[in-house]
This record gives sequence, structure tokens and C-alpha cells, in this order.
Amino acid sequence: MEIEHDFIDKLIRLIQDKKSVVCMGLDPRLEGEGYIPKYLIDQYDDPNKIILEFNKTLIDNTHELIPVIKPQIAFYEKYDALNGLKETIKYAHKHDLLVILDSKRNDIGSTSEAYAYSTFQVYNADACTLNAYFGIDGIRPYLENYKEKGMFILVKTSNPSSRDFQNLFSIRLDEVSDVEYKIKKEYVELERNYIHMAKLVERWTEELPLFSGYSNLGIVVGATFPDELKIIRQITPASYMLIPGYGAQGGSASEIKYGFDKDGLGAIVNSSRNINYAYNQSKTFPPEKFGEAARKEIKTMNLQINKIR
Repeated sequence: MEIEHDFIDKLIRLIQDKKSVVCMGLDPRLEGEGYIPKYLIDQYDDPNKIILEFNKTLIDNTHELIPVIKPQIAFYEKYDALNGLKETIKYAHKHDLLVILDSKRNDIGSTSEAYAYSTFQVYNADACTLNAYFGIDGIRPYLENYKEKGMFILVKTSNPSSRDFQNLFSIRLDEVSDVEYKIKKEYVELERNYIHMAKLVERWTEELPLFSGYSNLGIVVGATFPDELKIIRQITPASYMLIPGYGAQGGSASEIKYGFDKDGLGAIVNSSRNINYAYNQSKTFPPEKFGEAARKEIKTMNLQINKIR
């Protein structure tokens, strides 16, 4: 794997080589029918081994069809399987895949520095997801210490209740003082919180190097909100989009077309459950063939998405 390139440069190269923008989420679930097959659970007594074997089979069957994977750290923490996560990332790198650690962790100062160190030095991820509620103070340790890595800022998430805060209107108090607001309410500019976050990301991107027009500072925008996605793309032309919510959460290919530029770049589309547990959804694959079922699901996704990008 050519680790000398910046994340976004490597990602674009892989997208072009593999003709795919699909990101495979790796969300291991040990309990419940239709998730990690029982034969794997019976074969190993250690969640680290169970999850690693499950992930390795998925990677073996799909690595030439996708440029990137996205393990959600919560599932590995839940099963005390962080060693399985580390080994999964190593295995993915051996198979020429980039890794986005979906951790959404953030804080300020030395705590943010520790989170960044853990993400990129301990787990050796290539990129991560970040919650920028702290503003630039929480993002700066990532940008200053790991310029070559990728970061995806939450802007408009795919869950329905994201409207509860992200769609609210806020006052631009950076431009209007409290006193001015009380006196001249009619002159106050209002904008939705997700739009303001997108503008902040665009501002933070101004000093960053670009690769094929994109920086290492990306954004997360759910496939379930196509109208908002279109608006955000206009605000953040230099940020690569990570688009979750495809498949299981209701997002479709036609709803994500505005994430891509004229060259078919600008976004990667994540699917987790629909790929990981495709064997259970199709009913045509036995549990032992879950890797082949995942491969078929990704091929279908590639066909659907490549038509619109």
C-alpha cells in the first residue's frame, strides 16, 4: 500500500482503479439470527477471533471491488474486541484498502490530541469521522499533527432525529452582537445549523492542499436527505463526502447523485448491514457463503451507483 500519498489522493486513485465508490462498513454483531453466522461463533470462543475471521472473509471476497472500509468502533468496544479491530485494519491494508475508523470522537486540547494519536498511531487508521461541535479547537490537533490523514466532519447525519438540531435555524452571532440583535432583529441572518457547519468546514479547508480538487477534510452527509445533500455540495466543493444511510436506512442511488462532480468523484457511499449480512437478506446463500453474498451485494451497488455518477 502506497502510504506516502495523502489520504484523499490515495482514495481517488483507488476509486479510479477499481471503478467503485462503495465503502463497506464493518459492523460485527454477535447476537441475533441473521448476523455473524453461528458456525463462526461456535468455532471460536474469543470475540476477537470470531470478528476477525468474519471481517477477513468479507475482505477476501470484496477487496478488488471497493476502495475503502469503515469499521464502527462501537461494535468492537462492545465485544471487547479491539485487538480484532487492529488486526482487521492490518488485513485491509494488505489487500490495498483504505480504512476510515468510524469513531466520531472529539474534544479539545490534549484530549483531542490523545484521540487523534489513538486513531492514527494505535489503530493505524487512514481516516476517521469527527464531531465538530467544539469548533476548530477540537479539529486543530488532527489537522496540525496528521495532515496526511483523512477526516470526515459530521454535517448532516442520516438518522431521522438529526432534524432535531441540525435543521434548526441559528442566529449568526459571529456577525451580529447581542445588543444589535435586540435592536435590529429584522437585519439578523438566520441559517440552519447543518448549513453553518458546512460553511465552517469550507472555511477550515481554505489553507489545505488539494488533490484533484479535494482536501483531506471531508464531510458526512446522509443519503436519506437528498435535498440537504445538494445544498451542502454547493457550499463545500473541496470536501469529499462520506454518504451513509444507503440501503438499510433507506437511501438509494438516485438520492445521492448530487454528491458527485462531473468526473464521478466527490463522494464515497457507505453500506454496512446490507453488505455484511447480505446472505440473510437474499435467502439464496447459506450462512457459510456470507462472503459471496456480500460480494454480490457490492456488485449490485457498483452497478446502481456508477449509472448515476
